[in-house]
Parts: sequence; C-alpha cells; structure tokens
Amino acid sequence: MSSGTQVRPRAGADPGTPAARAPRIRGELAARWHRDRVLLVLAVPGVIVLVLFHYLPLLGNVIAFQDYQPFLGISGSDFVGLSNFSVIFDGDPEFLNALVNTLVITMVQVLFVFPLPIALALVLNSMLNERAKRLAQSILYLPHFLSWVIVVALFQQMFGNGGMLNEWLRSADLGTFHIIGVPELFKLLITSQVIWKDTGWSTIIFLAALSKVDLNLYEAAAIDRAGPLRQLWHVTLPAIRPVIVLLLILRLGDSLTVGFEQILLQQGPVGAQASEVLDTYVYNNGIIGGNWGVSAAVGLVKGVVGVVLVLGANRLAHAMGERGVYSK
Repeated sequence: MSSGTQVRPRAGADPGTPAARAPRIRGELAARWHRDRVLLVLAVPGVIVLVLFHYLPLLGNVIAFQDYQPFLGISGSDFVGLSNFSVIFDGDPEFLNALVNTLVITMVQVLFVFPLPIALALVLNSMLNERAKRLAQSILYLPHFLSWVIVVALFQQMFGNGGMLNEWLRSADLGTFHIIGVPELFKLLITSQVIWKDTGWSTIIFLAALSKVDLNLYEAAAIDRAGPLRQLWHVTLPAIRPVIVLLLILRLGDSLTVGFEQILLQQGPVGAQASEVLDTYVYNNGIIGGNWGVSAAVGLVKGVVGVVLVLGANRLAHAMGERGVYSK
C-alpha cells in the first residue's frame, strides 16, 4: 500500500463503530484547531493561572484529615482521619452560630439584593435620553471600584455614633440613632452596604441581555394592545429569564460565602455572636487560633455543599426547561 493511499473502513463496516468514527472525529478536531488556534493560544496563560492558583491548591485540603502543624508541613503532620470534622458532626456551638448567621445573611441577600439589579437594569433600559442614561450608569458603577475598607469607613462616617447623621440630629435636638456597632442591626447594615456597592455594577449583565431583545416583539405586543406592564411581563422578563436563572444558580453555589472582608472589618464592635460567618470562622480558628485542620475541614465541607447546590439547582433548571450553567 502506498504512503499516499487513504485508509477507509472496509466495505460493509458499520459507520457507527468506533473504528469508523475515529477518522471523522480526528478530522473534526483538526478543523476546529485550525479555526480556533489563535483563541486557544490566547487562552493558555489564563489556563496556566487557573491551574496554578485554583486547582493545585486543592491538594492542600489534605490537611483537613491531619493534625496539621505548619513547622512540620503536610508530610510531617499526623493523619487523624475525620476527627477535624467533629465540630460539624457534633454540632459545635461556635460553628452552628457561624452557619446560622451565614444562612440568614444569604437568605436576606438572595431575597433583597439579587432582584435589585434586575429592577435597576429595567429602569435604565427604559431611559430614552442616552446622555442621562450614561451619566446614571457611571454614577451607579462607581461604588463597585471602592474597596471594602473605604466603604466601611464611609458608612461609619455617615452613620456612626459621631457621624454626620447623629451630629445633625444632635444639633437639631432630635436625639441620636445608633446603627454602627448594634448587633441587632448588623445584618441589615451589611446588606445595605452590599446594595450600595454592587447593585449598579451588577446591572451590566442584565443590560446586555436586554439589548438583545427583539424590538419587533414590543411592536407586536403594542399592536395587541399590551400596555407597558404586560410587555414587561410577557416580553422583557421571558427574554432575560435564562440570564436570571444562570446567575441565581451561581449565587446559590456561592451561598455559603458572604463578605469575608466586609464582615471582618466590622466584627469587633458587634461581637462574634452576631457577625461570625463560616469564612470568618475559618479565619479566626485557622490563621488566628492555629486550628488549621478544623478550619480546612469546614472550608472543604463548604466547598462540597456549594458544588452540590450548583448541580441540584442546574438539574432543577433543566426540569423547568432552562439551559442553566451547562446543557444536558
């Protein structure tokens, strides 16, 4: 057989067999590589960073099963099995307090923070004056670029005991209103900070989705005498529903992670009972307290629960006819 002769499946061979499919699959992969080679090369640095700083560190979760001592390292520390998970299985009071606070904050933010960017995006999208729209967007995006240190400092200067609000109330003989440092108001405080800082920035994705809505649908709805509210309910929201479902699934997967830096900066005045969440629990027990194995165990369980929530929510989205994070 000459070197230039192509190898073909023998006559009568089933085209569905692996031997018959292999040449076709190789040809398709080669065509895709030739077509997307520039994009694939550009993606290499990002993949390297992802592997080095996100996937390789996962190997460090082995300390969740060790009595880890930093000066001994992973190889020198003793394995203790599941004993580090006893704070979870036995219901350690500090862990349960952190878990309850985390779930309450997550529930509040899903109910009140998540819908706000959608509503704000709808308002911005309805603005006819493009200059006013761009100005409003610039103002709303600005807080996102401030660090939590600056945001917390601003709120303290505005609403602290010696802040601008209380100084004005004192000057008007109206008494004072304590917000900062009050345990009962802490969850409301951090929720309002998240709303002020990130709501404007979160509208970007929804505005992009709204820009893809076919205007002919609105014209058809108007011909059918549908008012603004009916157009919103029957045209706009169904058009951006896949984006809403996708972001909600991702938010549920991240539900046990709530504002570590934001909460840590304000934890002192209100105390751990009102402010301790799983992230600060891991930090306070691991970095501060030296209980590295326990902290790694809690972090590992938190990550596993997040993955389960994403998979479960994605399966529910498929059952509702949505694509979700990934298709079936």
